[in-house]
Amino acid sequence: MGLLSEKTTFITGATSGIGKACAEEFAKEGSNLILSARRIEKLNEFAGLLKKHFGIKVYPVKLDVKNYNDVKNTISLLPEEWKKIDILINNAGLARGFTKIYEGNVEHWEEMIDTNIKGLLYVTRQILPLMVARLHGHVINIGSTAGHDVYLNGNVYCATKFAVKALTQAIRIDTLDKNIRVTAVDPGMVLTNFSNIRFSGDSAKADQVYEGVKPLSAEDIASTVLFCVTRPEHVNISEIIVTPIQQASSAYLNRKK
Repeated sequence: MGLLSEKTTFITGATSGIGKACAEEFAKEGSNLILSARRIEKLNEFAGLLKKHFGIKVYPVKLDVKNYNDVKNTISLLPEEWKKIDILINNAGLARGFTKIYEGNVEHWEEMIDTNIKGLLYVTRQILPLMVARLHGHVINIGSTAGHDVYLNGNVYCATKFAVKALTQAIRIDTLDKNIRVTAVDPGMVLTNFSNIRFSGDSAKADQVYEGVKPLSAEDIASTVLFCVTRPEHVNISEIIVTPIQQASSAYLNRKK
């Protein structure tokens, strides 16, 4: 019996990076999983591997968190047994571009705002009432150190992560009498495809981000999330900031040459 046996966890952005690592970590502990992402073929393949290796139930759903109607319909049409969601991991998010605000690409801004803020809101709006009705649940929002201090050329991305911090606090306050736990897990530098996406596939620029630093892994963050959800029921961890030892904040790094 794992630490999360009989639990159901809903994860957004589950086919790569932190979302995928959380799915694997939670599967090891026996949680059944609702996995959402835009790439359904990759999602189905991953779901099959988890079921085979860990003997859990997995319900994969194609979902674009930016589309409210898609989110609303997908969650409302879940079979009743899958609506008893114990843990929501709002992981889907991205950065696009790395320029001064007066040179910014508006399409990049809109994609970050639509995914990082509105996407989190859309999914939470549909799942949180299910938790409220049961007086039980745990919402995990994957934030960032960028939600605590702004760095050069980070502008709009940082703004979206400041919003995630505020929304996490708001959800906690709004559900204070509903027995629901709410946690922000805010990583610093993590080695995923994050920088490749930010730089539109320019691997040379992406590699420079991690130059001289041993970054965190997606598995490091997944184990942190697991720690939060496996505390005793009366314990709520409001916020965890986790960075590599060489990183003091988004702007301060000790790069080894």
